[in-house]
Amino acid sequence: MANRKKRNRRVPQSRNVPQNRSVARSNRVSENRSAARSGRASENRSAVRSGRASENRSAARSNRVSENRSAVRSGNASRNRSAARNDSVRRNRRKPPKVTKIRKYRKPLNLNIGMLIFGVIFIYVVVCIIIYFQTSHIVRYEVQEGSLATDTVYRGVVLRDETVVNAETAGYVNYYAREGERVAKNNLVYIVDETGHLNEEMENLSLGENSLSERDLADFRHEIVNFVHGFDAAQYGSTYDFKYSMKNTVLKLANTNMLQSIDDLGGSGVGSIIKYFHAPDTGIVTYWTDGYEALTAQDVTEDTFDDSLYEKKLLMGNSLVAAGDAVYKLSTNENWSIVIPVEASRGAQLQEEGFIKVRFLKNQYESWGETKLLNNADGNTYLQLTFTNSMVSFITDRFLDVELIVEEERGLKIPVSSIVEKEFFLIPEAFVIPGGNNGGESVVRQTILEDGTLSSEVMETEVYYFDNETKEYYVDSSILNAGDTLYKLDSQETFTVSKRASLIGVYNINKGYADFKQITILGENDEYAIVEPNMKYGLSVYDYIVLNAESVNDDQFINQRNAQNGG
Repeated sequence: MANRKKRNRRVPQSRNVPQNRSVARSNRVSENRSAARSGRASENRSAVRSGRASENRSAARSNRVSENRSAVRSGNASRNRSAARNDSVRRNRRKPPKVTKIRKYRKPLNLNIGMLIFGVIFIYVVVCIIIYFQTSHIVRYEVQEGSLATDTVYRGVVLRDETVVNAETAGYVNYYAREGERVAKNNLVYIVDETGHLNEEMENLSLGENSLSERDLADFRHEIVNFVHGFDAAQYGSTYDFKYSMKNTVLKLANTNMLQSIDDLGGSGVGSIIKYFHAPDTGIVTYWTDGYEALTAQDVTEDTFDDSLYEKKLLMGNSLVAAGDAVYKLSTNENWSIVIPVEASRGAQLQEEGFIKVRFLKNQYESWGETKLLNNADGNTYLQLTFTNSMVSFITDRFLDVELIVEEERGLKIPVSSIVEKEFFLIPEAFVIPGGNNGGESVVRQTILEDGTLSSEVMETEVYYFDNETKEYYVDSSILNAGDTLYKLDSQETFTVSKRASLIGVYNINKGYADFKQITILGENDEYAIVEPNMKYGLSVYDYIVLNAESVNDDQFINQRNAQNGG
């Protein structure tokens, strides 16, 4: 500012003083303004510089404080770690490390009354199960009246007196005798067309429609009814046999009408191309073969009943045959038979009957057959049933299902598993005293006293059976011993016990112990047996017996409460 004033003083004064003053004022204003601006700018810059400086100083201080604190902390940590290491090293140097044993903490036993009761019950159940499986279980069976459900249905092979008639010449055969019809000797059975033109000649003639008579319709109905009754879905092949049989019947009926017109065709030359063949003997005509025509009852084996080996050949009408081929079959005897396979024991029972009533399942017919037991070459047993009627009803069958109607044995029905065999001493009737103190029988046995003298004693014994033929009692072997000497009552005659025999029976438990009872078997199968009721030493209805005889011993006591019911 002083420099500026000095410069202003050097300026020469203008003559125009007012104008200079104005200029001076404007200059001073401008200078003041510039100075103000520069002052304010300087102040602002100074303020900024001072603010920045104070901020930098504050940041520097805070940084130094932080660094100092971090250094202090790290130094302390380092000193602490070093001190800890030094202390550990000093301790390790001073004394050996101490071994600490870790023991499992045992919880105190808290008794739970509920768990205690459950444990006692569980142990009891386990003991009961063990005892149950270690002891034999006795099952009792209540004796009832009944009969055996035996299988009386059998499949048998039919045997007849059959003769196969063969063709004498080749040609087309046409039958005129109906199948199953009885023909007399020299009756027309079939014709043979050697050229095959017979049907053409018949077509050229106006023979009209064939009508069926009441007899023809009855034959149709009879065949249909027999097929329906004898149909078995398991043998569906019989359906085709029925089909061909019906077809044959229709052809035979048509040929019968044609035969009536053959005489009218004699002039046309038809009579010269056909040949007539008649029955060589009286019999029943059939039109099928199977190779069993010569089979006898002694030749029957198991293979005879094998369906896979059996083949039935039907002889159709209006078919071409060669000389020597079978054309029909003739059954000349009304007597016929059926052979069925049976078990040997069952066959022996049936043979004893002599005659048995038989029901044929095909049509439910019934007839009486004479029985004969056969033991054939294959080692099997067969029963032959011979009949004198109804042969024509089954003339087209080789195998038949039959039911044997026999009188069923009735008595006391018991399981086969309850039957046991027991051994006894045989004592003559004269050495057994009936009517003992307890209502039983007694014997007089020889004894030797201490001084060596002979004496006798009366012993009660239980009798299980009396044989009316040998007059001997079956006495329990547990009471007497082999070699014992018995006296006859009021006599010096003696008998030495030695003879033994066995009986079959069951264990009766009515008295609370296993008491043997003798039985007589009338019939049996694999599961049950029918025994004779009301025997003196046997069983009665409603008695309780042991179901399994092997589960008890003789005279074993039986707890009736624990005995289980069976059957």
